[in-house]
Amino acid sequence: MSKDRGFRARALGEIAIRCADMSAMVAFYETVIGLERLYGDHNSAIVFFRIAEGFGGHTQVLALFHHVAAPRPGLHPIGADRPVTGGGSALHHIALSLPFEEQDAVLRWYDEIGQPYRIEEFGWIGWRGIFTEDPEGNTVELVAYDPSLLT
Repeated sequence: MSKDRGFRARALGEIAIRCADMSAMVAFYETVIGLERLYGDHNSAIVFFRIAEGFGGHTQVLALFHHVAAPRPGLHPIGADRPVTGGGSALHHIALSLPFEEQDAVLRWYDEIGQPYRIEEFGWIGWRGIFTEDPEGNTVELVAYDPSLLT
């Protein structure tokens, strides 16, 4: 039984990743993935990238937080230890959407720069994902819908 709460989420506003090597992570998301940097640089404690226009004036963003940075103490986890990434992390992966017609360009780009990847199709929903890893071992998927993939 569902209740009318009077609200429902309409879009993803932000993905925030705690990281140790800001320089490598900024370079990856800017040059490998191609996100537009909105705020900060490789020396910053926090860097924001635009993913898409989003909903209701809130730009969808990817935020990188250096693991020892807490601009608002008590609101963000901090610690001297490097964040756990890869298989030991609670983050399974992040997926960024793009048109199916651009996936061949992704494969060419990754081949050109030597970025390892794998491809997986999800016929139950008509998606194809191209998976790679960022410098700290987080899985990043570039996913697209194609109705011909529906099984």
